Amino acid sequence: MSRIGKKPIAVPKGVSVKISEEAVEVQGPKGKVRQLIPPGLKFVQNDGELRAKTLRDDPELKKFHGLGRSLVANAVRGVTEGFKRELDIVGVGYRAEVKGRQIVFALGYSHPIVFEIPQGIDVAIDKQTHITVTGADRQLVGQVAANIRGLRKPDPYKQKGIRYTGEVLKKKQGKTGA
Repeated sequence: MSRIGKKPIAVPKGVSVKISEEAVEVQGPKGKVRQLIPPGLKFVQNDGELRAKTLRDDPELKKFHGLGRSLVANAVRGVTEGFKRELDIVGVGYRAEVKGRQIVFALGYSHPIVFEIPQGIDVAIDKQTHITVTGADRQLVGQVAANIRGLRKPDPYKQKGIRYTGEVLKKKQGKTGA
């Protein structure tokens, strides 16, 4: 059995958990997350905690045991605390602004780029160059942040583009005129 899979998941007060055959639904103050369970696993709830169990003693299920437990633990953490990713826009004239459920980017192209914000995700923009993506679903928050970063990846030569806050880029030399 997996060491991570054996750990219990504490369910805080104010969080309700519904367990079905193929998924676990977790609802809390930050929202609702439905997490699919890998095949061969089941979850048992008692005394304010969840435990992942394998349905049979098969070595192939060991890899799913820890995975399933981590996914459900992330869902519980997401509905209580939430997840956050921060991005910075670097470059002269590069900026972003929120208009309803859309973000309008000016990233040095000949036209503005419109990005639709998915349901369950909140985006805040500070000083037109700092983006904060928050939500209850860890996978969705990371995917939205990656999609935003993909609109203008950081350039290794001029260091311009959209990057994660704290991301360190290795600057390339470029051509020399000798």
